[in-house]
Amino acid sequence: MDATLRIVLPKGSLERATLELFAAADLSVARSSDVDYRASIADPRVAEVRILRPQEIPVYVGEGLFDLGITGRDWIEERGAEVVSLGELAYSKATAGAVRVVLAVADSSPFHSIADLARAGGRPVRVSTEYPELTRRALAAQGVDAEISLSYGATEAKVPDIADCVVEITETGRALRAAGLRVIETLLVSRTELVANPVAAADPAKRHAMNQLHTLLLGALEAREKVLVKLNVPSERLDAVLSVLPSMRSPTVSELSGRSGYALEAVVDKGDINVLIPALKDEGATDILELPLSKIVH
Repeated sequence: MDATLRIVLPKGSLERATLELFAAADLSVARSSDVDYRASIADPRVAEVRILRPQEIPVYVGEGLFDLGITGRDWIEERGAEVVSLGELAYSKATAGAVRVVLAVADSSPFHSIADLARAGGRPVRVSTEYPELTRRALAAQGVDAEISLSYGATEAKVPDIADCVVEITETGRALRAAGLRVIETLLVSRTELVANPVAAADPAKRHAMNQLHTLLLGALEAREKVLVKLNVPSERLDAVLSVLPSMRSPTVSELSGRSGYALEAVVDKGDINVLIPALKDEGATDILELPLSKIVH
């Protein structure tokens, strides 16, 4: 079996973040224009790259049209696709966190939980969503009599005239609040995942290539949150500096020539660096350098 991989990447809201991640992992995606669906990666493990809607990716990967793809757990669940998840990738459209598939109603609605919908009685609850199958399963499990309509966009604008509630994806909740909606239930927490075709994932050569690409992507993601700090410290201040210097592991300590002090290196959280550098200086550190990282591979 050919060990090279056919890869499908998401178009739309995840597109830019995905291409940036692949570039950071030294797997830059090349295409003739921003609207071209065919692309390439200059890597011997990659035979073909397509950029398609994330809704379709689980199905195409499950059917074997592609060996490897990136999509959200929300679409894997919605489409009921048989894929192998190689793991989560901690990025989304705007943050590094998860997105939520939520049930939302108008601020003025009498419903405050999914149980309230089940007790509503009378006519079925009207629900508009881009996730009809996921919604149907979630509401049926709670005994909610629902009339579910597929939405083709602007879902939040359909309450209350067209729908009593919506099932929508949200990362921050701002768009829902701006539309006058209130979240009453989270149906699914969804993260971006690297998924594989089961047959391809069972092939040792292809699985090895998949794992190698996965390593590069995870390394690039972890490096986003870290920086390398290098500094010098006089011998008599070494313990004081080490007491304020966090590190992924023990910092590297090397004696300077002439035994005049020590050079230290440590990988630290990028979010702490604005507090850390002044603290290191206060404890006697000199020649402090902050350096960006491309990848961290354990």
